[in-house]
Amino acid sequence: MSRYDARGVEPKWQQAWEAAGVFRAERDPARPKYYVLEMFPYPSGRIHIGHTRNYTMGDVIARYKLARGFNVLHPMGFDAFGMPAENAAMDKGVHPGTWTYGNIATMREQMKPMGFSIDWSREFATCDPEYYGQQQAMFIDMLEAGLVYRKAAVVNWDPVDMTVLANEQVIDGCGWRSGAPVERRELTQWFFRISDYADELLSAIDGLTAWPEKVRTMQRNWIGKSQGLQFSWALSAPAAGVERIEVYTTRPDTIMGASFLGISPDHPLAKALEADNPEIAAFCAECRRSGTSEADLETAEKKGFDTGLKVRHPLDPNWEIPVWIANFILMDYGTGAIFGVPAHDQRDLDFARKYGLPVTATFEAAENPVPIAGTAFTPPKSEPVRWVRHPEDLGVMTGEEAIARTVALAEAGGWGEGKVQFRLRDWGISRQRYWGCPIPVLHCESCGVVPEAKANLPVRLPEDVSFDKPGNPLERHPTWGRASCPKCGGAARRETDTMDTFVDSSWYFARFTAPRAATPTSLPDVDYWMNVDQYIGGVEHAILHLLYSRFFARAMQKTGHLPEKAIEPFDALFTQGMVTHETYATKGAGGRTVWHAPEEVIRDETGARLKDGTAVEIGPQIKMSKSKKNVVDPEDIIERYGADTARWFVMSDSPPERDVEWTAAGAEAAFKHLQRVWRIASEIAAESDAVSEEVGETGAEAMALLRAAHRAIRDVTADIEGFAFNKAVARLYEFTNVIAKARGEAPGLTAARRFAMRTMAQLMAPMVPHLAEEVWAALGGAGLVVSAPWPDPDPEMLVEASVTLPIQINGKRRGEISVPADAAREAVEALVLASDVVMKALNGGAPRKLIVVPGRIVNVVV
Repeated sequence: MSRYDARGVEPKWQQAWEAAGVFRAERDPARPKYYVLEMFPYPSGRIHIGHTRNYTMGDVIARYKLARGFNVLHPMGFDAFGMPAENAAMDKGVHPGTWTYGNIATMREQMKPMGFSIDWSREFATCDPEYYGQQQAMFIDMLEAGLVYRKAAVVNWDPVDMTVLANEQVIDGCGWRSGAPVERRELTQWFFRISDYADELLSAIDGLTAWPEKVRTMQRNWIGKSQGLQFSWALSAPAAGVERIEVYTTRPDTIMGASFLGISPDHPLAKALEADNPEIAAFCAECRRSGTSEADLETAEKKGFDTGLKVRHPLDPNWEIPVWIANFILMDYGTGAIFGVPAHDQRDLDFARKYGLPVTATFEAAENPVPIAGTAFTPPKSEPVRWVRHPEDLGVMTGEEAIARTVALAEAGGWGEGKVQFRLRDWGISRQRYWGCPIPVLHCESCGVVPEAKANLPVRLPEDVSFDKPGNPLERHPTWGRASCPKCGGAARRETDTMDTFVDSSWYFARFTAPRAATPTSLPDVDYWMNVDQYIGGVEHAILHLLYSRFFARAMQKTGHLPEKAIEPFDALFTQGMVTHETYATKGAGGRTVWHAPEEVIRDETGARLKDGTAVEIGPQIKMSKSKKNVVDPEDIIERYGADTARWFVMSDSPPERDVEWTAAGAEAAFKHLQRVWRIASEIAAESDAVSEEVGETGAEAMALLRAAHRAIRDVTADIEGFAFNKAVARLYEFTNVIAKARGEAPGLTAARRFAMRTMAQLMAPMVPHLAEEVWAALGGAGLVVSAPWPDPDPEMLVEASVTLPIQINGKRRGEISVPADAAREAVEALVLASDVVMKALNGGAPRKLIVVPGRIVNVVV
C-alpha cells in the first residue's frame, strides 16, 4: 500500500487546476456569482500560519460555492504603501519599491503551495501606478463633488522623522519609530467629508445583519451620535477680542454643578492669550507635545492653566466660574471648550481635586445618597436619581428625562439650542512621506489649488529619491515638484503630501472586479460582481478600515464608480481568531530578553533548551509575532507534512472566530489522520470485486453506511454554510471511523464503501483539496473533484427506520429499546411495558407514571 506523498501529490493537482483554469473568474450573467474576499495583506515579509488560517477560511467557502454552481470570484492583492517600506529604506539602504515588491514575490510564493483557489490573474499591489493612478482619478472626481477639502488641522508631528503620525503610531507620547516626543502641530491638510455621512453610516449599521454584533457596536461607538445642548458663556470682561465661549454638552442637566470652564490649548482664545503671555505659551507648547487621540488624553496626567479669566453662568449673571486651559480637551470635538462638573465626571473630578476647584453635586442616589469623595457619581442616564440642584424642581427623575427638560428650558429661554453631534470627525488623509499615493493637485500662484488633468495621470512617484535625511524626500527632489498648471499653463508646484494608506484599502474590493480597466471600475463588471458576499478578516480592522470602506462606497456611488446596490460593499463579515504559539526566551547581555524561533528549541519531558544546551524559558500562548519569533512558517509545514495538514489543523482545533493554539503534536495528529484517510481510500480502490456504479442488492450493513454518508453530506453542508468549520472536520473524523468499520462481504457493502469514500473526497475537498483530488481519482471519479457538483443528501436516506430510546426507571437509565421511527406513542408505551427491564422493575404491578418523549427517552416511575 502506497504512503500518501504530499510533496509529490500537491504540486501535481495545483498544476492540474491551473491548466483547467478552474479558478479564473469571468463575468457570466447566465450564472449566479459569489464574491469571497479576505482582507488583503501588507507585504512586510514572510507570512506565517496565522495568515494561512485566514486565507484557508476564504478558500473553504470559495471551493464550496464553486461546487454549488456559483461563478466564484476569489482574488488576492497586496496593501503595499506605508511607513515600513520607508523605514526599510532608511535602515537598509534599499528603495521602498524594491523592498516591497521583493516581499510580495516571497509571500506569493509562500501562498501558492497552499493550494488556495485564487484567481491570480487579478493580482495587484496598491503601489502599482496602474492602481494608484485610478485612485488619483477618483480623488479628482471626489474633489469636484465636494467630498474633499483642505484646511488647517492639529496633527501629531514627529520632529525627528518630520512626518505626521496617526494616533496609533504615537506610543506613550513618542513617535513609534524615532522615540522622540510627539508635538501637536497645526498643518494644512486634505480631508474627506466622511462626517457628512455620519448619520447615514450609523443608521445603516442596523441593516448589516450578517456582521458580528461586536463589530457593529464598535462602529456605532466610533461614529458616536449624541444629543445635547450648545450654548455660550459670556466672559466677564472681553479678552483678546473674544466676548463669549461656545460649549456643547451631552449633560446640560448638570449645568448647576459647573465648577470651571475648560478650553483646549488649540482653542482660538488660548492661541490669542499665548501670543502675549509666555507662561501660557509654555503650557500650551507642553500640551502639544502629546498625542491627539482621546485615549492618549484620557490616560495622561490631567494638567491645567488658570487664565485668570472668568465667565458668567448663563442662568445667573452674578455667578462666575474660572476659565482654565486644560490638556485633556480636544479642539476637534464639539467646540473645543467644556464646562466641568466634577461631581459627575471622573476626569473633571481629578482635575478639580488637583487644583482645589469646587465640587457641587446636582443629583444624588434616590436612596441612601453618599457625599462625593474620590469617585464621581455617574449612574446610567436611564437610572432615576434625586435632583438637588437644577433650574427646575425635578424631584426624582432619570437623567434622560432631565436632559430633555433642560434642553426645552434653554430653547424656551433663548440661551441654548438642542443639537445632535457626532464623535466621527472628517478623515484627514495627508501624510508627509514618500511611499504613498501622490495627491494629484498643483499649487499655482495664479489659479490657486488646481487638480491635475486626468490625461496626466498617474502622477508617478519619482524613482531617484534619497532617504539620507529625515522628512519627505518629495519636498527635496530637484525636479519632481515642478509642473505646469492645467488651467493657465503657468508654472506650478506639485502637492508633496501623499495619501493615508487607508485610502488605498478603502476601494480595492471594487478594483478586483476589473483590475485592468482604464477607469477606476468597469460598470458592467462591478455591477455583476458586487457586493462582496463574504468578507473575512481580523477584528482589529472593525472600525477604521471597514468604516472608511463604507464611506468610500458611498463616495464612489456619488461619483459614478459604483452602482447604488453597492453602497454597503460587504454583505457578510466574518472576523477570524488568531493562531497562537508559546514563546521561547533566554537572557542576553545586560539581562536583555532574547527571543527564539520554535525550530531553534528542543522540547522534551524535562523542559526546553537550545541545541547548545542553554535552558529556555517557555512563555504563554500568544498571537504569532515576528518580533517574538513565535511564528511557524508554512513552508516548513509543507516540507514536512504538506499543505493539507496545515489547512486541516487550522480548521479543526477551534471555532474559526476563536484563537487556535498551534502545536507540533496537533500538526502531527492532523497528518496521521490524513494518512489514515488515504489508506482507507487505497484499500477500497484496490478491492478485487468489479463493482458497478449501481449499488445493487443492499444489505443492512451497506444501508447503514449509505445512511451515514447522506447524514455526513447534510451535516457538513450545514456546518460550512454556518462557518462551523471545526464541526465539519469533527463530522468527517466520525465519518472516517464509520467507513473504516464497514468491512466484510455483506451484500452491497463494497459498492457502498466506494460511494462513501467518494462522498468523503467531495466533503473534504474544501478543506484538504489535494488529498481529495487524489482520493477522487483513485476511486474513479469523473474529472476533477473541484469541478464536481456538491452532493445533495437523499431525504429518504435521512429517515431512520428505527430509533433507539434509553429507558429510565425512576430517573436512572436501566436499558434501551429499539422502536420504529414512526411508531405512535401508544405503540411505544406497549413495547416499553413488555421489555424485560421494565417488567422486572414492576414485578407484576402497574407503573405510577409512564413518560414518553418521542424520539428521545422513556421514563417509568414505579
